[in-house]
Amino acid sequence: MPSSALLRVSLRSRARLTMSLTSLRPLHFSSRNPRNPRNKMMKSGIYVPPIPRLRSVIASANGTIHTARSVDYDWRDEGLSSYVKRQQSASYGRYAYDDYSEDDSDRDVESSSVASNKGASTLDNVDEWKWKLSMLLRNEREQEVVSRERKDRRDYEQIAAVAERMGLYSRQYAKVIVFSKVPLPNYRSDLDDKRPQREVSIPTGLQREVGALLGDYLARKQTNRESFPHLPFSRSSSTDSFANDEGLFEQQDPQTPTSTVMEKILKRRSLQLRNQQQAWEESPEGQRMLEFRRSLPAYKEKQALLEAISRNQVVVVSGETGCGKTTQLPQYILESEIDAARGATCSIICTQPRRISAMAVSERVAAERGEKLGESVGYKVRLEGIKGRDTRLLFCTTGILLRRLLIDRNLKGVTHVIVDEIHERGMNEDFLLIVLKELLPRRPELRLVLMSATLNAELFSSYFHGAPMIHIPGFTYPVRSNFLENVLEITGHRLTPYNQIDDYGQEKSWKMQKQALRKRKSQIASAVEDALETADFREYGSRTRDSLSCWNPDSIGFNLIEAVLCHICRKERPGAILVFMTGWDDINSLKDQLLANPFLGDPSKVLLLACHGSMASSEQRLIFDKPEDGVRKIVLATNMAETSITINDVVFVVDCGKAKETSYDALNNTPCLLPTWISKASARQRRGRAGRVQPGECYHLYPRCVYDAFTDYQLPELLRTPLQSLCLQIKSLRLGSISDFLSRALQSPEPLSIQNAIEYLKVIGALDDKEELTVLGRYLSMLPVEPKLGKMLIYGAIFNCLDPILTVVAGLSVRDPFLTPFDKRDLADSAKSQFSCRDYSDHLALVRAYEGWKDAEREHSGYEYCWKNFLSAQTLKAIDSLRKQFIFLLKDTGLVDENFSTCNKWSRDENLIRAVICAGLYPGICSVVNKEKSIALKTMEDGQVMLYSNSVNGREARIPYPWLVFNEKVKVNSVFLRDSTAVSDTVLLLFGGNITQGGLDGHLKMLGGYLEFFMRPDLASTYLGLKRELDELLHNKLLNPRMDIQTSEELLAAVRLLVTEDPCSGRFVYGRQQLTPKKTKSLLSAKSSGGGGGDNSKSQLQTLLTRAGHDNPIYKTKQLKNNQFRATVEFNGMQFVGQPCSNKKLAEKDAAAEALEWLMGGNSSGSRGIDAMSMLLKKSKNKHHRRV
Repeated sequence: MPSSALLRVSLRSRARLTMSLTSLRPLHFSSRNPRNPRNKMMKSGIYVPPIPRLRSVIASANGTIHTARSVDYDWRDEGLSSYVKRQQSASYGRYAYDDYSEDDSDRDVESSSVASNKGASTLDNVDEWKWKLSMLLRNEREQEVVSRERKDRRDYEQIAAVAERMGLYSRQYAKVIVFSKVPLPNYRSDLDDKRPQREVSIPTGLQREVGALLGDYLARKQTNRESFPHLPFSRSSSTDSFANDEGLFEQQDPQTPTSTVMEKILKRRSLQLRNQQQAWEESPEGQRMLEFRRSLPAYKEKQALLEAISRNQVVVVSGETGCGKTTQLPQYILESEIDAARGATCSIICTQPRRISAMAVSERVAAERGEKLGESVGYKVRLEGIKGRDTRLLFCTTGILLRRLLIDRNLKGVTHVIVDEIHERGMNEDFLLIVLKELLPRRPELRLVLMSATLNAELFSSYFHGAPMIHIPGFTYPVRSNFLENVLEITGHRLTPYNQIDDYGQEKSWKMQKQALRKRKSQIASAVEDALETADFREYGSRTRDSLSCWNPDSIGFNLIEAVLCHICRKERPGAILVFMTGWDDINSLKDQLLANPFLGDPSKVLLLACHGSMASSEQRLIFDKPEDGVRKIVLATNMAETSITINDVVFVVDCGKAKETSYDALNNTPCLLPTWISKASARQRRGRAGRVQPGECYHLYPRCVYDAFTDYQLPELLRTPLQSLCLQIKSLRLGSISDFLSRALQSPEPLSIQNAIEYLKVIGALDDKEELTVLGRYLSMLPVEPKLGKMLIYGAIFNCLDPILTVVAGLSVRDPFLTPFDKRDLADSAKSQFSCRDYSDHLALVRAYEGWKDAEREHSGYEYCWKNFLSAQTLKAIDSLRKQFIFLLKDTGLVDENFSTCNKWSRDENLIRAVICAGLYPGICSVVNKEKSIALKTMEDGQVMLYSNSVNGREARIPYPWLVFNEKVKVNSVFLRDSTAVSDTVLLLFGGNITQGGLDGHLKMLGGYLEFFMRPDLASTYLGLKRELDELLHNKLLNPRMDIQTSEELLAAVRLLVTEDPCSGRFVYGRQQLTPKKTKSLLSAKSSGGGGGDNSKSQLQTLLTRAGHDNPIYKTKQLKNNQFRATVEFNGMQFVGQPCSNKKLAEKDAAAEALEWLMGGNSSGSRGIDAMSMLLKKSKNKHHRRV
């Protein structure tokens, strides 16, 4: 007998049990053996999403077994692999929000029977669960067990311990416990009886007006189609679109062969380049430069490098800090080609991971060649660069080369590609290596050089089939390392539990609380806990030992850094100081603290500078300048200063030992941006920065034993970040299946991360069901921003509200311009509230702040405006620069023409701007339920979430909109939403994702059924019609960017009218497919009478269902804490809940009346109405409902 059958037979002999066994679908990315113990399952590193479909098995007390009724609720309707089909069980209460208490359902009184084993002992229950879990492991078709029993919740800890020993996973979700063969996420919306279900209503007059406009549009569209059948109205496929034209994405090889004349021209130019190079080398200045270059360690390996490159298609070069590989190796190749009279035909591309690196290195190389930038050496970063007709060596960011591959898949004309800093394992670099590996067989003459600053060249060599490796020893002066125990001895600084809490200001209070002593250790503290316990500090003084005993690993150590800097400035020899911090918040906060120090804040003694990737290029360059005599330069930098840039006058390094690293929890689909310990390789790189010009010192602000516990190398970015942008690039380069392509990476990401990214791209409309690029996807691949921000730009251009959207997208691409000084928090909050204008939108507040700054700039009072309104002038300038870049990009796509004013016709329509923001940020959607004293926010993947305190919505006591769209969520202690905009039901329905129809008329679903909307059928028809026509208009516009959408004025008028006038008068309800319309007067009187009318409602419902060919309705009653009763009636896969009543009989009557009123639409319940409804149910039985 099959094990599943055995389980069901056994359940017959037990008291009432509600549980579910989940059918296991074939998962192509999981190869886990269900019988393996848990530790083996974890070694595979594969997480499987929650189950796509759930089958509920309910065993009642009388021994009969029936399968629970089910609704067509499939999380995969839109391909969302990480969302599960909603499961219903008999003991699940469904009540409207406004009169439901969670505690009400604790006392269950079933009308059929009462559980007999309510007082079963814990021991018996655990023994019973041992058997159930054994059956689960034996049954390969089942994947999890779900229970809602109170006794199981009571004994959860003991049962969970048993499950863990058996290699199973367990988790408790409110009043539901789950045991599974695969890891379980933190939140399961399918088990949440309070997931968002929304009743939608709009004024009848508004609906009538919108319907009339839509009707006029459809009539005119039909007339045009009949008169001109080839108009864009009829185009619905992208196969003939301009965006699918090969010419747009790939340069065609010219058909005219190189003529003898061209060969002569190239030869002549090559000779000119050789003569110029020789002239420079023979000049006095050139001789001095050559002498310096020959002193670098790389020069000794010059011939070996050039010979290896000429003989091999791929060469891996590793070189320690200061060896000169970044500046010298590209020059050696260029000089070799010019000396061989091939200068005019060679083309060398050298990639750098960061903008500042590409610019700084290109400037240095040009100077060493005695040229200006743009001659033989140039650079190109995003929408900025200097490159001339004769440029033969181009330094660029990795993203620029990837975009070149988008239009030139074979890199035609390129002779050498150098990928620098590959040891950092950035996502773009790993992606580029896969592309280049596949390109090399097609281009046998192309040479690839990989350069790494660490000694892990074997990994890259083996990836390229044993490519030869060359190591260049570095030349640095000796650097003395001082770990925390030595630093405390040298400086005399004393650590206490109270002086290690870093001051980030009031708005970052959660960061300060996180550092305080707490029961639960953080991840960063746990990582070094064992190392600290076994450490021996006996050789140090008692003061140092006391300090080390209370050292807080969670703290960056602002006060300690200040003490170290004071010690160096007062007692050590001259030389610049480089301080490694984790991110912009740390740099800014520490800089403020240092400026308040009487000594370090004195500009005549100390030059304090910051270095961060988001700073303007001109500001970043300041760190390379030498200060005046007698002034000590201190640079506060992130880990970009480890290898990407070299500040030559650095003698002292202060290393906090941490870096802000993005990690990605694929199971919960949540990114985390938290400080983590660096690797040993990074620590060596940081230390090496101190020995460039003379012997140096490095102050590590962590003990030696902690350094010994570091990992050797950092985890590659490909394994710890969301992959949406990368997947989009893979499809735009036509590299085949995303999963197959990424499986060829140096280290492949986990399958669930890939699947999450693919499903996200499908939800936003960038990929179709076959994982091919849509027309929208092709546009998104042309914009070097996140897909969601690219979509927002495209919609802003189409809907003629581009100017504010440019500001929003630019603002989301850099950091927040709103500042909140510690001592002026109230004033800063007041200034930001002034910009919000109670519009419940961080994005609209940003638009107003930027526009005010632009007005002030025109009057030459920009800095005064920023000071008065607590805004960062630097960030606003960065936003202004990005806006200009985005305009150029949109012009390249054809969506924006030279007449920019036409794109801003509706830039003052704030409701339309809100809708475009929603279109971009969806599916970042959060439901808003206003309670008496708080606001409840819930997302699909996280359940309850919170808003950052600096959000304009975070300070509101009530938000009069049902939804928030958000740009970013970050898990710190809880999940926080950063910036958000409130939107109406209409905005979400029309500008969100796909809408599907539910089992009932007037029932609409989004996000695979997580979001449900209930409304009158005619209103649902209006929304569906508008959505369909709007999507078609957008599709046609993308196919033909020159099309004027104003020709669809009736449709646009209808959309704008509905978006503007929606009063958000609906409400949230909780209960499966439950809709509680307004009660008619006759029904209210019938209910209140408690006489024959009530009995009649039950008999009428019975008659209606019998005539329609359905089984009898099932009534279930729950006793509430106030000694009242609430009944639920179930039939045909539907469930209706009545109001609380004084006894069970009245409760059942009320539930029947509720069902009748919904079915009859509030009409007369006479025999003619019942006959009509019976026929309707018969028709809808097969059409809408699937009875199991």
